[in-house]
Amino acid sequence: MSTGNDKVVSSWLELQEALFEHSWDPEIQRFRSSYVFRGSWSKTYDLSPSIMRIGSKYDTLEPHLLRNFRKYAHSNAAPGDSVWNWLAVAQHHGLPTRLLDWTYSPYVALHFATTDLSKYEEDGCVWCFNYVKSSEYLPVPLKKALDEEGSNVFTPEMLEPVAPSFKSLKSFQEKDYVVFLEPPSLDARIVHQYALFSMMSDVKAELSQWLQEHPELYFRVIIPASLKWEVRDKLDQANITERVLFPGLSGLSQWLKRHYTHP
Repeated sequence: MSTGNDKVVSSWLELQEALFEHSWDPEIQRFRSSYVFRGSWSKTYDLSPSIMRIGSKYDTLEPHLLRNFRKYAHSNAAPGDSVWNWLAVAQHHGLPTRLLDWTYSPYVALHFATTDLSKYEEDGCVWCFNYVKSSEYLPVPLKKALDEEGSNVFTPEMLEPVAPSFKSLKSFQEKDYVVFLEPPSLDARIVHQYALFSMMSDVKAELSQWLQEHPELYFRVIIPASLKWEVRDKLDQANITERVLFPGLSGLSQWLKRHYTHP
């Protein structure tokens, strides 16, 4: 897909400027960005979550998927009994959910936009989403919960008392809205990727379409195919690799395989 909020860069320096130009916070006089990032190897991809790819009845199947995941998972698979903790655990282990992965790090997003060497003939992109400003569209009870905590995003423990279920999340208002959720530190992967999730209030709502109605909340940085190798090599030099982002032997193997592959 293409949007009116696309910024096409032609060099590594232009890429840095595009990703960091909104990071200055005048209130605290520090470079603290209000954006989160999501990298994609193709600029044609939208922001559809994995739950939408299991068939036309995905909305009715969502609670069954999560219920059975909880039933068959090990008893210590999630801290606490919050549905949001379980949803984060399920997403982390590959279950189709309404969650989308984001990161606070533009470099981690760039990694995911350039990690697949077989897709270097396509332009990639990084989605940049103003998660702080998006909270203005939350229903009042959720805004209040964030304000009381002095936070811009929810944790499962914060969200549970005010919205303990999918139905309650949808019940606050008719208009769709997006919630950002920081997962528990399930393992080193979550920590190293500086990760958080987004989810829509209605599983049938599509974030890409919602953003078209709120263009002030996002932009995309388009990475031309011709620039991908330079970006990839400089990320490797900065130690933004599978070896770091996916700690363990699998991540090490992925890094070595890619590192020793040449165009």
